[in-house]
Amino acid sequence: MIQSMTGFGKHVVQLPSKKITIELKSLNSKNLDINARIPQFYREKELELRKMIADVLVRGKVDFGLYVEITGEETSAEVNQGVVKKYMQQLADIVKGDDLKLLELAIRLPDTMKSEKGDIDEAEYEAIKSAMKEALSEIAKFRSEEGLVLEKDFIGRLETLNSLLDKVKMMDPERLDTVRERLEKAVADLKVDLDENRFEQELIYYLEKYDITEEKVRLANHLDYFESTLRSNDSNGKKLGFIAQEIGREINTIGSKANYAPMQQLVVQMKDELEKIKEQMLNVL
Repeated sequence: MIQSMTGFGKHVVQLPSKKITIELKSLNSKNLDINARIPQFYREKELELRKMIADVLVRGKVDFGLYVEITGEETSAEVNQGVVKKYMQQLADIVKGDDLKLLELAIRLPDTMKSEKGDIDEAEYEAIKSAMKEALSEIAKFRSEEGLVLEKDFIGRLETLNSLLDKVKMMDPERLDTVRERLEKAVADLKVDLDENRFEQELIYYLEKYDITEEKVRLANHLDYFESTLRSNDSNGKKLGFIAQEIGREINTIGSKANYAPMQQLVVQMKDELEKIKEQMLNVL
């Protein structure tokens, strides 16, 4: 079953003094591209968290956010009093103002807050990993549900392509007869004497260049292969993309050989259906 690369997953874990939120969003991309927003305190765990994401999501542009809200009295940040006082002295030399106004200005300047780096509590980190697993489970479910929608669309378009191919097969004898009649009339209009045997040989050779038997067989095989790959256990968007390219080659060759307006109209319809498949293919994992 195919999966979409579009998805969303979120999980919140409540600790005694913190609320930690894991949020994942993904869109289509040729490769895995993870954009992480993590508080500095947890940066040492970023590579491990990225690996957890990569093992599940495989491909796509992923936005990963780890958000921490302090709900208790615990805090690792303190006012850097020495820096704040120095700023206030410097500001007082520049402008007049009471201490409260100078404090409001100073506290906005760099390095006015300091935090002591400590080790991440093991129980807390286990809770984060558990939240990550839940968020990944949610986004994987989202991707699978989106994949079902894509699969239904692909199946419908494959049915349309097969139906158009059947019309091409039914039309082919009529097309060859029309091309033959056109050539015979063109020669007759020349009003010259011809060796009938030689003319027949040249005519057969000419018509062979317009034969699309192999293209019809290959196109049917590619459509079947696309559908069987679509229904396989793994989601392989790149493989489906390669098959779609082969389908396009056969359709283009039929169009170039057709030399018959009604068949070329069918080819245009086939190209339109295939183009819609290719557009959706960009979002398949």
